[in-house]
Amino acid sequence: MAIHCPECGFTNVEGANYCQKCGGYLGDRPADGPAGEPQTATYRVGETGEFIPIDVGDVVDAQGAALVIRAGGGRVGESFPLEADRLTIGRRPDSDVFLDDVTVSRDHALLVRRGDAYYLDDLGSLNGTYVNRKRIESEQLRDGDELQVGKYKLTFLSR
Repeated sequence: MAIHCPECGFTNVEGANYCQKCGGYLGDRPADGPAGEPQTATYRVGETGEFIPIDVGDVVDAQGAALVIRAGGGRVGESFPLEADRLTIGRRPDSDVFLDDVTVSRDHALLVRRGDAYYLDDLGSLNGTYVNRKRIESEQLRDGDELQVGKYKLTFLSR
């Protein structure tokens, strides 16, 4: 039976101790998670606010890349397919990735496709933008990178 990483959701082979994608510790957990608890499902929010379960692998295959919230704001598992060349991230309600918390600036960061790569640009946010725990001004993203925007932690997934 496969083991799902609690950090990024990647499906690992049975018996693995560390995630092949992000390096997170898998330990001796059963396939469903610690103490038999189900793993966090990945979803998108529908037009009427309902949660629609998705396979993030399918989103990445179809769109090329996605962001998944890993921690923060009670929204763990929510995903954002990167369908446009520019996505705004912030506390402004019309942001493409709306993160409603005072630790997030109204116009916090911008995710931009430049050529075949995605870059995360900080927009002068008060609390900063981080990639793999390093404060950045602008950073090229790679599959499995951890982004931190305010109290939210997101994973960048690409094919």
